[in-house]
Amino acid sequence: MADGNGALGGNAYRADRNLQALLRRSAPWLTEGDAERLDGFGGWVATAVDEQADYTNRFAPPVLETLDEDGHPRTAVRHNPLYSAAHREVYERGIVGLNHGAARRPYTLTFAMGYLLAQSDISIHCPVTLTGAVAHVLDRFAPEPVRNAYLPRLVRTDGKAVTGGTWVTEKQGGSDVGATRTAARRINDGIQLSGLKWFASNVDGGIALTLARPEGAADGGAGLGLYLVPARAPDGAPNRYRIRRLKDKLGTHGLATGEIELEDAHAVEVAPPPDGLKTMMAALGYSRIHNAMASAGIQRRAFAEALAHAETREAFGHRLAAYPMVQDQLVEMQVRVEASVALAFAAARAFDEAQKTPAEQPWMRLVTALAKYLTAAWAITTTSRAIEILGGNGYTEEYPTARLYRDAQVLTVWEGPPNIQALEVLRLAGADSPGLAAFHARLDAILNLPFAANHSAFVRARALVFQARREVAALTALIRDDQAEAQRQAHRLMDRMAKGLAAALLVEEAATDWGTGDARKAVVARLFAGQELAAPEPPKPGESEGQRFFRPLARYERIETPHPD
Repeated sequence: MADGNGALGGNAYRADRNLQALLRRSAPWLTEGDAERLDGFGGWVATAVDEQADYTNRFAPPVLETLDEDGHPRTAVRHNPLYSAAHREVYERGIVGLNHGAARRPYTLTFAMGYLLAQSDISIHCPVTLTGAVAHVLDRFAPEPVRNAYLPRLVRTDGKAVTGGTWVTEKQGGSDVGATRTAARRINDGIQLSGLKWFASNVDGGIALTLARPEGAADGGAGLGLYLVPARAPDGAPNRYRIRRLKDKLGTHGLATGEIELEDAHAVEVAPPPDGLKTMMAALGYSRIHNAMASAGIQRRAFAEALAHAETREAFGHRLAAYPMVQDQLVEMQVRVEASVALAFAAARAFDEAQKTPAEQPWMRLVTALAKYLTAAWAITTTSRAIEILGGNGYTEEYPTARLYRDAQVLTVWEGPPNIQALEVLRLAGADSPGLAAFHARLDAILNLPFAANHSAFVRARALVFQARREVAALTALIRDDQAEAQRQAHRLMDRMAKGLAAALLVEEAATDWGTGDARKAVVARLFAGQELAAPEPPKPGESEGQRFFRPLARYERIETPHPD
């Protein structure tokens, strides 16, 4: 294998100056212990996890066993020892447990760990996401006896944590969860579930949340209850479900994803109808933030691989990074990476705030949908561009870029594809909605920052953010009380809101850094806004701004602020 983790400098956290700067700006709660934890986690991710991911992907994916040693039917998934060890250790390092217990830390800390983890292995990041989602629902919504019985198993950090799953998708419904056919039947000693779950990741986890329809319940989402399905029945025997097969997927080859046949499986009620779907959506909301973190992380890794190659590879007498075309491509990747990180962490901060203040829920759900959509779309384009820059080597499995590209494809699909996110945006950003009001208030607060308002370095970015705000207002007015027009404009509205918010967040970061004499982020904000929000302009001779500032942008070096206007 090529030394892929060299692009991460042996430590994904230390190599990521953008992440460190973002946490300094926006995480005043970050302690020295938190930083040390992230540093240790970043070193482990860039070495042991990365080596495992390459081995598992190329040589030892999970295998489904359908018979035991005596030839009796049973289903069990076998993982290679390196994957099993890394999957066990990630929980020992607190990626789920830190958010629970007496000394719980903010979710933003563990979301940051997910961002780092995804730079090496989405196939471990996914089970982490699902386990955290189950733990979150049990902690916040489960009846006390259920919470006390099952939550401790998920959040322990002694190497014996049980992992979780969310079994939602069914063959006939897909994203239309209201079409769920799995049936729930009450019996003397509890609840039994029967049905087929079509796409279940971390299929051999120890505890799953799933939706089912009790006998006599209404059709649609209102008739669904939420149930916990443990891997073992109360008597200690394997629960009555089987893994029909593992999916043969485009990517995430290390992740065991399969079909679950529930055969009168023992289950525990978490939320009866009509609250089942609403409660499951809390799990999906948590998972969507992790999805945005994964998308940002995989972009960061792809950019690091492309930059490392361009700075060392010579062609036609020069390093690739010396060519203006390559510089423009790398800068385009980089500003999207930094915008993605800004969006993902805005969603993470909103999640933390919403746990304390229920009124923040609409904003949290809206920023999550926007971040999930845009970061996932860019994960595909960024990983594809990385392969182009590496050339033929990047297309081989000996380099990490091929795996990154295949794994990135799932990020647009997991937890709802773009059209589902657009429908979520329509619900949350309708005229006079609290979500839309929060969006406009957020942009207005950033547009009115003193540095952004008063210096020419911010004029273009600020003007383009303001233009995006006007376009969002016009679109929401256009679709008011017109369902047909709303369906036509939903994706456009989501895209404009996501890119406008991303640009605004970069302006906000730039305003903070400007106060310390550093103009680098102001350059990033201008480049991003011009790239994503401006109409195409006629070509101009000479160096582009990205070419002029290529070195300090690529290496995250300080750019001194100009003299006052």
